[in-house]
This record gives sequence, structure tokens and C-alpha cells, in this order.
Amino acid sequence: MGVLMSRKQTVERVQKVSLAVSAFKDGLREQPSTRRRAEAGTARQGTLEQEVQEGEEEVLAGPSQPEESSASKAAWERLRDGRGVEPEEFDRANRFTPPAFIRPKRELHDDEPPDISLEQREQIVNDEMCEICEVWTAESLFPCRICHRVYHDGCLRRMGYLQKDSAVEVTETAHTETGWSCYYCDNLNLLLTEEEMYSLMETLKNCKIIPGVCLTLDDFLHYKHQVHKQQFERTMPEAKEEQAALQFNALDPDKKGHIEWQDFLSHESIQLLQKIRPQNALLRLLTPKERERARAAFLALDQDNDGFIGEGECRQARHTWFRKHQKEMLSCNVSISHVGPISEGSPASSRNGKSPEKILPATKQEETSIDWPGFLRENVAYILAARPNSAALHLQPLA
Repeated sequence: MGVLMSRKQTVERVQKVSLAVSAFKDGLREQPSTRRRAEAGTARQGTLEQEVQEGEEEVLAGPSQPEESSASKAAWERLRDGRGVEPEEFDRANRFTPPAFIRPKRELHDDEPPDISLEQREQIVNDEMCEICEVWTAESLFPCRICHRVYHDGCLRRMGYLQKDSAVEVTETAHTETGWSCYYCDNLNLLLTEEEMYSLMETLKNCKIIPGVCLTLDDFLHYKHQVHKQQFERTMPEAKEEQAALQFNALDPDKKGHIEWQDFLSHESIQLLQKIRPQNALLRLLTPKERERARAAFLALDQDNDGFIGEGECRQARHTWFRKHQKEMLSCNVSISHVGPISEGSPASSRNGKSPEKILPATKQEETSIDWPGFLRENVAYILAARPNSAALHLQPLA
């Protein structure tokens, strides 16, 4: 039976909410984080009651830490809402409004094995119009190597997602076999549901991780030790610490001595997905382009066409094919018809063609054979981890 409120009940409820808002108005007016929520109200799609509840929590917290209520609270809000660029971080004049990201929801059938055939090719079709301005201008459009969306570089600049230092890099990589990931696919954190995101935020808060701050090796190892102790109630063994150090090096390819916040967040997001979701649910996250690229990789390794590859070959694909190319390996002379690793005309789109990295099959000895479904299950996390444009390796394969 539906719950319907009379006009009188509605007016009374609004009056109660209005009184609550007035009670907190003076205390909230001077807080930047509240102004941000008011300006971004349409993006967050929150209700007035939610705003009041948040205001109550801020007041109950007391004025003991006034500094934290501004920068830190804004950082946590940005993390929760999946926003990559804050309005305060660039001039709003002549800018487009960043999109309101809606986190995915788990479906009942997510845990069931998806039907991904090896023999049946999937047709890859990119959008014809820019995702932002919905205008078609042919070859000036930049396609995403993960999804079907295409973009103008000018629109990306006006969105704040393409700064001066990255404009040339995007222009060069978008039309290569490596390709470029759009701002939807570049952020692995957007794969998390609201429940999963709150779980990650709780872990970060308990471990005193500040959003937006780079992490040194000591910070990273300290965080890993705390997480392991919270989960298993014992000290992290030395082997795990060595593995964490290797992961840090993989996240710091330029050897700067620290890892960027976005790389750390992507790593933690894919780690959480591995822990919480079964492999069938992860397989459902793959896009047609990623599935086609995986087909090309498997077929390149299956030299005798018997539908099986060796365990060593599967591990080889994990270490090479699904990791991102280094910048010095990129070629900028690829035509528009070869955009992305699996677009029509690409070497990866041919059943008998070799992958761009030309995977050399390992010698088949007495080792476990892996079929196509097993290959996908073993590598799905690494396929997803290869989405970001960063040169960092967000999921270090085990030796």
C-alpha cells in the first residue's frame, strides 16, 4: 500500500525541517564544506532532510577541530561522491559542470557466470557524437579505449579533465594501439557501490589516511600493516610486507619516492573488489572492448587452436599483455582507423593476428591447461586494473 501524505501533513513536515534548518543555519553558514554541498546540491541529488542530518552531525562534533571541517571534510565528500575535479580547483568561467557520478548497484544475477564466448566476436562501435557537447566533428574526436564514448579535446579542457600538461599526452595516446581512457574509465573507484565505498572510507579513516595526500613507502607499509592486523588480528608476515613493497614500486614507476593519491585509490579499489565480489561479478564489469582484447590475447597464445593454453602462458599474459605500455613504447603514427587495441583494422581484432606486444608463447611442458573461461577468471582483475591512464601498475602480478 502506498504511503501518501495529505497537504496538511506535507506542510507540517516542511515546517519541521525548516525549523531544524534555521537552528543550524548560523553555525553552518561560515563552513566552506556546507557551501560546497549547497552549490553541488543537484549533483549529489540529496534531500533537505539529509542536509539537516549532516548539519546535526557537524554541530554535535563540536568546535574542537574547526580546521578539519573544511579541507578534510571536503576531501572525504569528494571521495564519497567520486568527483575528480572540485569547482575550486579551476576557474569556473567558460567551464562545463563536471558530471554527477552515480555509483553502480549490485544486481541479483551478478554472481551468475556470464556467457562470454571465445568464438563469437563482438562488434565494437564507438559513439558518433562527443559525450559532452553531443556534436560530431569526425577525426577530431578522441575515443576511449575501454568504453564506447568519444570526446573533443576542447570539451575535456572545459570540463577541467584536460590540463595543459596532459593535453599533448592525451592527443598522442588516444590514436595509438594503447589508447586513452576517459574520465569514467580512468577512475577505478567509480566501480564501487555506495556500500563498498563506505567500507573503504571507514578503513582509510581508521588507518588515518588523508584523502588527496601522496603516500611514501613508510606510509604505505604502515597502512598495509594496520589493515592486515584489523582483518586477521595478527601482525603481517614478512613475505606479505615484501609483496607490499613490490606493489609500492609498481605504483611508483618514475621512482619519485611516493605514490600519487589517485594511484593509491585505484589500487585499493581493485583490491576491495577482489575481496568482496566473486569473479563472475567482476567478469560482468568488462566492456566489449576489453573482452575482445582478451580474446585476441588468448588466441595469440593458443598456437595449436585446441582451446587450451598452459598455466605459464596465462601467467605471461598477466605480466605483459594486460599491463599498460610505457610511454617510450608508444607510436603516434597510427591512423584513426586503428584507434584503441581492439577497434576495426587493429592487429588485435584479427583471430590469427598477434597482440601489439607480440606475446611469445611459453614452451608447453607438464603444466595445468587453462581454457577460455579459466583464462578470463584468472585475469579479470588485471584487465580492470589496466584501465587508468597512469603509468603505475595498480595490481602487481604475483611471481
